[in-house]
This record gives sequence, structure tokens and C-alpha cells, in this order.
Amino acid sequence: MKLAIASLLFGSSAAFSPALSGNKFTSSTQLSARKPFITGNWKLNPQTKDEALELAGAIAASVNEESPEADVALFVPYVFIESVADKVGDWINIGAEGVCPEGGGAYTGAISAPMLKSVGVQWALAGHSERRVIYGETDDYINSQCVKLIEQGMSVMLCIGESLAEFEQDLAGSVCAVQLKKGLKGIAKEDLDKVAIAYEPVWAIGTGKVATPEIAQNVHATCRAIIADMYDQEAADGMRILYGGSVTPESVDDLMSQPDIDGALVGGASLDAEKFGRIINFKTL
Repeated sequence: MKLAIASLLFGSSAAFSPALSGNKFTSSTQLSARKPFITGNWKLNPQTKDEALELAGAIAASVNEESPEADVALFVPYVFIESVADKVGDWINIGAEGVCPEGGGAYTGAISAPMLKSVGVQWALAGHSERRVIYGETDDYINSQCVKLIEQGMSVMLCIGESLAEFEQDLAGSVCAVQLKKGLKGIAKEDLDKVAIAYEPVWAIGTGKVATPEIAQNVHATCRAIIADMYDQEAADGMRILYGGSVTPESVDDLMSQPDIDGALVGGASLDAEKFGRIINFKTL
């Protein structure tokens, strides 16, 4: 079996040397230097446990001996975590769509990191644009989520990305820099093996619009250069940066062929086992 899904730890990777070419970062890094990470975010779906189990089982069945060597995770609603994890076994890591940074107390409706850890959760999302926009989660709050998860020995997928207006004003790099620096505040280099970054241009989420592979690659390389500036080149080399923004079976191969795109955070297509199975079984060009 080529697909090693259960181990979701990062290793250091080969040298990466970003260079400025006009206003764009270019990179010599290769996807093979970092293990690909294909993830699905179910959001407020599906609506019943039976539907969740059926979908999870069908997704797990898409893994085969010809699948690329990659890590795979599903971020699912809290109420489905244990049952879906039991359904997929060791084939797929099941994560949470969010976490409350508090350790306990009068926070009605909240779910803490220790609660998640106690039911076997290793990964959780933080900073998804829908949480930022709909629920008003700030960079400081998102940072506290990241810090709390790492304190618990868990891992976090930090989501960053710009709006359409910011993209049109050529502010993608600036927005990502602010969100990265604020989101990773207080996190030491030695803990970055518990972090992945998901770049999700807000204008492409759920709209059917996808940043071209060239646009996505440019922003990913920029983000990697920002991490190098925040920490060092070794930290940048080891960081997996995923693309999230209406990834489909039709777009995944081109995206995954870019040197700084290390995976995908998939929304709508992760609710269709056939489509998500094709994304898991991406082919680099």
C-alpha cells in the first residue's frame, strides 16, 4: 500500500531557495520534499449520522495500491467524529472543524482541545474564512486556538487568505503575511511540525472559481518566504502549505504539480466520494 495516511507528522525537507522575479517569488522546492496532504472539510454536512458513515466509508474505499503516497484527513462536525473515525479506521485521520481555546468553564456550546484529544482527535482547523467572517473570529482568537492545540500535543491547520477586493488590489501577500505572523505568534520553531498552512483565497471558496495554478503557486511561494523570514529556511522548507478554494477533480492535478503546493483543503467536493476519491488519487503532471 503506497498511501501512508495514518502518520501525519512532518519531516524536514530539502533546501528551498526563494528568489524574487519581478514581483513574484519563485522556488526550487519540490512537492516530493514534503509529504502531500489531502484534506476534506465537511462544514455543516451531512445532516445525519447514517449519511456521514456512508460517505466516510465510500471515501475510504477510494484508497488503493495505486494511490499516491500522501496523508489524508477529514475535518467533520463534532457529533460525527468518533463514529466516522471508527468507520475509516487507520486509513484516514479524522479532525475537528474548530476548537475553543479555553480549557473549561462557562462557555456554552464550546468544545475544548482536551475534549477533542480525549476522543482521539489529532488535528483541528483554525482561521477558516467562514469562522473569521460569519463568527467574527479575530487573529488573536485564532492564535489562541493554535497555541492551545499545540500545548495539548495536537496539530493545527491554520487557514489564511484574502478577499476578492484585497486580491484585486494586489494585497494577497500582505494579507497572508499579517495572518501568518499573528496566527503563529508565540509558536516555537520546534513546534512547527504540528502546523500546516491552508491558503484559501476567500473569493474562491464555494464559488466555483479557482485561482489559476500560477496564482496559487505564487502566493504559496510568498507564504513560504514569509515563514523563512519569521523563523528560518529550514522551517520554511518543512512547512506543508495546502491550497483550498473550490478544488475539484478537474483542477487538482495542475495544482498539485506546482512546487510549493503541498496538498488541498477541499470543501464541496469532499462531500462527493467519487470526486474526493479522484482528488486523493491526484496525478502530478
